[in-house]
Amino acid sequence: MSIRTLTTLVASAALLAACATAEREIPQGVLAAGDPAKPVVAAVETVVTTDPTVDADDPAFWADPRDPSRAVMFGTDKSDGLYVHNLDGTVRQFFPDGPMNNVDVRSGFMVDGKAMVLIAAAERDRFGIMTWLMDPATLEVRRWGFIPTNMGEPYGFCMGQRGDAYYLVPNNKAGLIQQIRVTAGPNGPVGVVEKSMQLGSQTEGCVVDDAADLLYVGEEDVGIWRFDFDPAGSNAPTEIHPIDRIRLTDDVEGLTIMRDGANKYLIASSQGDSTYPVWRVTGTGAQTAYAYVGRFTIVDGVATTSGQAVDAVTFTDGLDAWSGPIGPWPQGALAFHDHADAPHRGQQNYKIVDWREIKRALGIT
Repeated sequence: MSIRTLTTLVASAALLAACATAEREIPQGVLAAGDPAKPVVAAVETVVTTDPTVDADDPAFWADPRDPSRAVMFGTDKSDGLYVHNLDGTVRQFFPDGPMNNVDVRSGFMVDGKAMVLIAAAERDRFGIMTWLMDPATLEVRRWGFIPTNMGEPYGFCMGQRGDAYYLVPNNKAGLIQQIRVTAGPNGPVGVVEKSMQLGSQTEGCVVDDAADLLYVGEEDVGIWRFDFDPAGSNAPTEIHPIDRIRLTDDVEGLTIMRDGANKYLIASSQGDSTYPVWRVTGTGAQTAYAYVGRFTIVDGVATTSGQAVDAVTFTDGLDAWSGPIGPWPQGALAFHDHADAPHRGQQNYKIVDWREIKRALGIT
């Protein structure tokens, strides 16, 4: 670890005033208490030249399964809207559609007889979900429509799919989680609540494992929970892992799932100490089990003659994994919100890490 990395991670604790853990300054990253976090470096970071104060929050990948080099990443701005990025970090499109928190995508959504990529994000001004459509043939994104919610401010958000049914999953600061089926109406998206679930306090990060029919939700100061994603199934939560400040430190923020061959991993943003715990997921249904693998943190890279180093990542809100080939990463990649980009003071952005880098650090074979 370089002196610059150590200095960055120690100094980053001062930024806690802008985070949910503002009252409790604790060591970050490789200096975090508890299970040692293994260092990894990011390969790419996003760059926005038109706004010096991007208020980033949550990313989401998409890649063409027939040609994974055709890929984009979506990233929300909590003040302004939605960015569409190329995988070199540059901006393709920007939609100034209001304060967006979490974003997610699903492919194959039928609109006017054409399979589109559905993009949706929680909109915290009008209290609802904003949607866009991307044509997979051209990678062009267009604004689609807004769905109001009846839960007040939709704080966190993810999406899921069950066969031909597509679902929006907002949650709020009171712990209410809704499963909203979305369909294409004559004038835009139509949403119908098919299931409601409840946790005891503020929620945000969530991810749906479509293949397993499971929803994972982070209760920020409590831990990670699992729900049956079948609308007709139980709405009772099952605890996956509590806040213990050894493997998982409050706030629990983003959640994502990485599939690597026959293996599946649940990955969380432990925002309070800037680390990312990883669990191997095995079994199905009520017998699903979670084996802790370890945790990692993203440190400063090293500058080379071919390019500037990507800086460390602290206080991550949202993260996302793409399983399998995407862009230049043959085994997959993960994207992370970074609370303070360097050297661009006041700028937040997203970092992309090669999945192979994380596997190497954690000894995953």
